[in-house]
Amino acid sequence: MTDRSQAEERPRELTVREAGKRGGDAVRAKYGPGFYEAIGRKGGTSTRERHGPAFFESIGQKGGRAVKDKYGQGFYESIGHKGGQKVKRLIEEAKRILR
Repeated sequence: MTDRSQAEERPRELTVREAGKRGGDAVRAKYGPGFYEAIGRKGGTSTRERHGPAFFESIGQKGGRAVKDKYGQGFYESIGHKGGQKVKRLIEEAKRILR
């Protein structure tokens, strides 16, 4: 056998991302999607007990600053306008349905 044929016979190694996806898919298949909600809630409760509400406020502000730095002030204006337009459209649709 040549080196080339040996390499072709060996299965390639998984990347970390592929291995993580396989593991996540296996957990979802075994426990269902609600499992993630339950462990997320447990983790959030534990974090709140350990660090208090101020921790969540600080990470929220940190995330907001990161988004502002990345996208700029205009980003917030744009998404605010889009949200307002959607609400306006939904209200108009509801009025038409109720007539």
